[in-house]
Amino acid sequence: MEFKDYYKVLGVARDAGADEIKKAFRKAARKYHPDINTGAEAEAKFKDVNAAYEVLKDSERRAAYDQLGQEPPRGQWRYQPPPDWDSGFSFSQGGPQQDAAYSDFFETLFRRGADPAGGMGAGRGADSHGRIEITIEEAFTGAKRMLSVRSPVLGPDGSVTLTERAVAVNVPKGVSEGQHIRLVGQGAAGEGAAGDLFLEVSFAPHPVYRPDGKDLYLDLPVAPWEAALGGHVKMPTPDGKVDLRIPTNARAGQKLRLKGKGLPGHLSGDIYATLKIVNPKADTAETRAFFEKMAQEMPFDPRANLGG
Repeated sequence: MEFKDYYKVLGVARDAGADEIKKAFRKAARKYHPDINTGAEAEAKFKDVNAAYEVLKDSERRAAYDQLGQEPPRGQWRYQPPPDWDSGFSFSQGGPQQDAAYSDFFETLFRRGADPAGGMGAGRGADSHGRIEITIEEAFTGAKRMLSVRSPVLGPDGSVTLTERAVAVNVPKGVSEGQHIRLVGQGAAGEGAAGDLFLEVSFAPHPVYRPDGKDLYLDLPVAPWEAALGGHVKMPTPDGKVDLRIPTNARAGQKLRLKGKGLPGHLSGDIYATLKIVNPKADTAETRAFFEKMAQEMPFDPRANLGG
């Protein structure tokens, strides 16, 4: 996408105050408004002017935009924003008109379910959004975190600075991936009460379990004789080991369900164990002789159902 220097679009310096930005926007909007200017490029410039004002009038968007840096070097026609450039920002305050059309640059970076309630200094502060990562084990016990939250502060001259503050988070037992934790009053500041901070819970990748809602899935290795003869095996769960019964003549890929052993909650999830038959290595004379005896004495053809 093409980089847009919104300060150049409005013809203001990067340290311009809110009043100067508003004045420049009104002047440019009059100049390029389709009802006044019927030139071929007027419509595109009018869209850029509106997009520039949507970003620079809003303290959070402006702070995030400033973090992107300057225009890329000449000749670099495709602009890619740095990874995680928007970490810590929600762009939820002072949202653009949802039916307005802006450039790809604006749409890609800033179109995020805007909240028309207004931004900083317009009554109650806007809600902010972020993410918090926990382990699956912590979903069974609860967890505590200290997060560093960046907040834009609007100065008397309209300039924006970023401040960092620590926020304590108590993650309750039984949360699910995708669930939101609400921290009242920890969002953006305003003339009245501050907004709230909503944190979306995500699970760190786990070497054993795969979460799906309240359910957990895992692959359970079993020996060939355990699968053939059945019996009981000890299987680990995030809440401790449990006794699992393997049915006689169990097959690879068969799923066994442990009801209520998944993620806790009002209705706890289940654990689904998919059997994976693991053969021992024939790396000694004794084990090789044992496999040879099995091959001779067991009338078993694993490919009988293939025909031919």
